[in-house]
Amino acid sequence: MTTAQDGPQGGSRDDPHDNPHDNPGLAFGGGRRFLALHLPDLPTDRLRRTLPELPPDQPLAAWDRQSSRRLLTAVDAAAARIGLLAGQALADAQAICPDLLLHPADPAADAAALEALALWARRWTPLAAADPPDGLLLDITGCAHLFGGEAALLEEACARLRAAGIAARGAVAGQPGSAAALARARRDNPVIRSGQEAQMVAPLPIGPALRLEGSLQAALSRLGLRRLDDLLRQPRAPLQRRFGLGFMQALDAATGRRSLPLTPAVPPPDLRVTLSLLEPVLTRTGIEAVLERLLAALCARLHGAGLGARRLGLTAWRGDGTLQALAIGTGLPTREPAHLLRLFAEPLGSLRPELGFERMALEAWAADPLSMGRQAGLRLGEGGSAAAAESLAQLLDRLGQRLRLRRPGPQPSHWPERMQRALPAQAAIPPRPPGWGAVPAPVLLLREPFLLDLPADLPPELPLHLPWRGGLQAVVARQGPMRREPEWWRAPPDTPPRDYHRVELASGERLWLCRAGGRWLLHGHLP
Repeated sequence: MTTAQDGPQGGSRDDPHDNPHDNPGLAFGGGRRFLALHLPDLPTDRLRRTLPELPPDQPLAAWDRQSSRRLLTAVDAAAARIGLLAGQALADAQAICPDLLLHPADPAADAAALEALALWARRWTPLAAADPPDGLLLDITGCAHLFGGEAALLEEACARLRAAGIAARGAVAGQPGSAAALARARRDNPVIRSGQEAQMVAPLPIGPALRLEGSLQAALSRLGLRRLDDLLRQPRAPLQRRFGLGFMQALDAATGRRSLPLTPAVPPPDLRVTLSLLEPVLTRTGIEAVLERLLAALCARLHGAGLGARRLGLTAWRGDGTLQALAIGTGLPTREPAHLLRLFAEPLGSLRPELGFERMALEAWAADPLSMGRQAGLRLGEGGSAAAAESLAQLLDRLGQRLRLRRPGPQPSHWPERMQRALPAQAAIPPRPPGWGAVPAPVLLLREPFLLDLPADLPPELPLHLPWRGGLQAVVARQGPMRREPEWWRAPPDTPPRDYHRVELASGERLWLCRAGGRWLLHGHLP
C-alpha cells in the first residue's frame, strides 16, 4: 500500500498529518472522497466461481464472435502469463496454448455479477455504484474512519475480493474518475490527496487510464501520445476534433476536471414480513388469521415495488425453539392475498404447532415485475377476456400444489418425438414453426416405440396381418408410406430414414406404424 508521497512523483512528507497511515480518520483536504476498485479478470473470475469443476491450474479465457471473427474477450492471470490477451484471435490463442479452457462470453451475466458486487460493497458505504464493465466506485466521504482510515478500507476491500476468488486493485482520490483511472493503471493501491488528481494521473499510460479500445490506443501511440501528460500538453480543440467529445470527457474525468455522476446500486425491496405474537398460536384458525395479516402486509409491499410474487415461504417458530417452514409457488406473478391464502390452505395442514407458534414470517422468495393493474393471464384466443384468463391462471396455481402440470409447445422438427416440448403450465405458447402440424400426427405418442414381432426379411410393403394383442389382426385400411429423413444436423450419420403408415385394424383400432432399418415399430395411436 502506498500513498501519493510514495508514488512515482515524489513529494514532501514534512507534516506527519498529511500521511493517511499516521492519521487514518483524516480525509485529505476535506470534500468528497472516492474509492475505486478495478476487477481486471471479472469474466473469468465469474466463470470459476460459477463452474467450480474447472481445473484451477489450466488457463481460462472467454470468447465472442465479432462479425466473422472469433476473438478473446477476457483472459485470466494464467492465460495472460503465457502471452494471451483480450482482442486476440481465437485460433491464434489455441495455437499458443492448446489446452486453453474456452467459454462463450456472457456480458449480461458479467453485468449482473458486477451489480451484485456493488450491492455487496454497501457494507462500507450506502453510495456504492457499478462502473461497467469491470469496476466499482464507492463514495466513502465520512465513512473511512469507521474502518481504520482510507488506506485500511482500501486494503480490506481488496483482501475480501481476493478471498472470494476475484482479482482486485484500487485507489482513493477526491474525484471518482481519477480514482478509477489510478486503479486501472497502477497496481500499488494509491491513496492521494484531494486536489492532486491531475498531477498524480499525468504519468499514467493512456490506454488503461481512459479505458480505450486497442485501435484508438494504437492511433494515439503512432502520434507519440502514450501518457496522459502527453495529451495534457496538446491543444484541446484539435484533440476534440480528431478524437471526439467522448474522448475529451474521459480525459477530463481522469484528471479531475469533470466529476463523474454516480448511480448507487439500489438493494432489492424488502419482501419479508414478520409478526411476533403475544400469545402462542395453537389452532388452525389462529394460524390462518396470522397468515392473513402477513399476506396483507406482504402484498402491500409488493404493490409498492411494482412486483408480483412467484414463490412464497412461510416460517413458523415454535415455543420449544424448533422451526417449521413451507412454501407455495404460482405460475404468474400475483399479489392477491385471497388467492395466495387459498394456495396455502393445503400446506398449512403439515404444520405441527404443539406448544404453539410464537413468531411467524412470510417472505417472497421470487418475484417478477407486475403492472399496477390486474395481472396478465394466459392467452385464451381472440375472444378470451382478462378475467377469464386470470381465473384460469389461479386454477392452475391451485392444481399445481397437488399435480405436476405441463403444457405442450411446438418445436421445429419433422420427427414426431421432437415436434413438441414440455412448457410450464402457465407459459405462453410460442409461435408455430413454418409447416408445423401440416401432417396429421397421433393423439398418443408412445414414449418408447413398441417393436412389432415381424420377421426382419419381410418386404418393405405393409403386411396384410399384424401381430396385435396376442393374435393376428387383419389390416382393413392403410395410408402410406410417408418418408421422413433423419435431421442431419442432430442425428448420428448412420440413422436410417423412417417410413410412416396410418393403419386401421379389423378391431377398429387405428395405429401409427413406422418402418426404420428393416424393423416395424408402433409409434403411436391415431384418433
